Amino acid sequence: MHFSSEQRLDDAVVERAFTLGEIPGILWTPAALSPDSAPAPLILIGHPPLGLGRMYPRLAGRARHYVAEYGFAAATIELPGCGVRPRWAAAEQARADLRQAMATGSGGAVGGEIIDALILPLVDRAVPEWQAALDELLALPGIGGPVGYEGGVISVGVRLAVVEPRIVAAGLFAGSLVPAAVFEEARRVTIPLHVLLQWDDEGNDRQAALDLFDAFGSREKTLHANLGGHTGVPQFELDTGARFFARHLTGEPR
Repeated sequence: MHFSSEQRLDDAVVERAFTLGEIPGILWTPAALSPDSAPAPLILIGHPPLGLGRMYPRLAGRARHYVAEYGFAAATIELPGCGVRPRWAAAEQARADLRQAMATGSGGAVGGEIIDALILPLVDRAVPEWQAALDELLALPGIGGPVGYEGGVISVGVRLAVVEPRIVAAGLFAGSLVPAAVFEEARRVTIPLHVLLQWDDEGNDRQAALDLFDAFGSREKTLHANLGGHTGVPQFELDTGARFFARHLTGEPR
């Protein structure tokens, strides 16, 4: 992991850009963090496949809240095939097929083959990269876990929750297409979950989101459904999610 820049966003938060091989990422930590302080819990912040540049304002807003208000560290990495990273032909074709399906009015019932081609290769590539980033992040002074994961492509979160034992809680955002295979993986998820659903999300199959929530095998799982479109998540949900992580990463009710 190579750090390429560092800036102090305010009195409480330090932001550092890094690369892990070819993968760009950003780490936010408390300004007071030091090797002598208690290790900070870590939250991995996922994002849609729009690129870190476009998503930065939203990601930084969430990270600064976690760091300044709760003392967590937070990190994100660029998804494969997104932002400044190289594209791959199969993913570009799957995106084109999805756009065509949406344009012809079948967006509410996108075929399973398109969903599989679009999502499953992304999950297969992204999850090992998140795990490699996690190896490096937990080796840094002042960061010691436990680890939470929140946001992003929900199928990536499901796979991480199944295969990565260092992640002890997840906050997932319904609103992306979900392959049938991911529903089967969801039954193996056992960690505590906090799931957000925008009831009027124009690009989301609401029933599929509800079915996925039902499929999760976790004994503790909470669904927060709010009126509004895809980007209309109420601001108060940010703090609700942070309190969820505070319970499970620090054991402290907030």
